[in-house]
Amino acid sequence: MNQDLFKPEVKASLISRINKLNASAQPQWGKMNVSQMMAHCQAQLRVALGDEKLQHSLLGKLIGKWAKKSLINEKPFSKNLPTAPSFVVKHQPEFEIEKNNLIGMITRFQTEAVTTEPHPFFGKMTLDEWSKGTWKHLDHHLKQFGV
Repeated sequence: MNQDLFKPEVKASLISRINKLNASAQPQWGKMNVSQMMAHCQAQLRVALGDEKLQHSLLGKLIGKWAKKSLINEKPFSKNLPTAPSFVVKHQPEFEIEKNNLIGMITRFQTEAVTTEPHPFFGKMTLDEWSKGTWKHLDHHLKQFGV
């Protein structure tokens, strides 16, 4: 199930799924609308790309290494998992802008260096772990909206 986001065909598959979304897409679970979901996914990508540096949380220091196994294993994320406060999107973003920004960030992930900074919850991560975790996060939210 986990895919390598550094592979062009995996990137193309994600972008194809994103392009199937429309501004009126309804979530199958959760509270975010489709534009908020795409902005939320960008927040995670900003951390992965090193555009945003967040403090390693106390909870992450305590259980992050253990929890990382659930990030990179084959089991899909559970529905309605809690969201880190810095990744919560409360405003109402514009659909087309968020869609284009998300596609651009996925392209950047494939072509630019991924951060060497520790993840704010999971701690130090390899390129493979960033790739699998990022793909799994994107897949989870695209499934949330039926694509």
